[in-house]
Amino acid sequence: MSEELIRLEHVSYHYEEIPALEDLSCVICKGECIGIAGDNGCGKTTLLKLLNGLLFPDKGTWKFRGQEINAASMKNQKTARMLHASIGYVFQNPEVQLFCGSAEEEIAFGPRQLGLSEAEVNQRTRDVMKMMGLEGLASRPPYHLSGGEQKKVALACVLSMNPEVLILDEPLNGLDRRSREWMLRFLNQWKLAGKTLLISSHDETLIRSVPERIIELSESHSIIYDGKEEEWNESERTETAAGCF
Repeated sequence: MSEELIRLEHVSYHYEEIPALEDLSCVICKGECIGIAGDNGCGKTTLLKLLNGLLFPDKGTWKFRGQEINAASMKNQKTARMLHASIGYVFQNPEVQLFCGSAEEEIAFGPRQLGLSEAEVNQRTRDVMKMMGLEGLASRPPYHLSGGEQKKVALACVLSMNPEVLILDEPLNGLDRRSREWMLRFLNQWKLAGKTLLISSHDETLIRSVPERIIELSESHSIIYDGKEEEWNESERTETAAGCF
């Protein structure tokens, strides 16, 4: 039986009076590769922020490895550090998570916040930069990087913390052809390595080529499909949803 990592039970979230998620329930196990699908505004980014501990449910519960994650539990430094070390999140727009003076400093920041020794921080930084082919950008400020380079650096920042779960919001957004091809290769390699991967996208090329399981959100911010990618038909789900709400 697969090891359970994440459990959502009847989770809802509202921005003041505006619904963003409605009554979501699902289980995510170790090693799964999942695509989060749905039109813009259906709640995909809100769901990813919730799974990264940036937002908390208005109703329902969500648990990581059996421990409930909410505003109260995240005030515990040990719990907060555990979650942020275990779940890596790459934002849709990488510039919002890049703030240091150089790419190398960015990549070292996360491991340093985990309390690792300076020797281990430096080793992780060098290893990830080599793996991502970023050695030539080490001293470059993030604001001098192209969109594709910023995306790679943001991803490297997350990988340097060696997370159990990798979450990416629209990873192909704003990338040129070469960078898109690189990202697709990386995601497939991550999947083949047995890592847990959640990808939010409205890009059908990505959704069809990487995830094995699809969770689709409707315009009413609820789950209308949760199953195998090969059995998912977006047009049929959309028609069904339109007839139900």
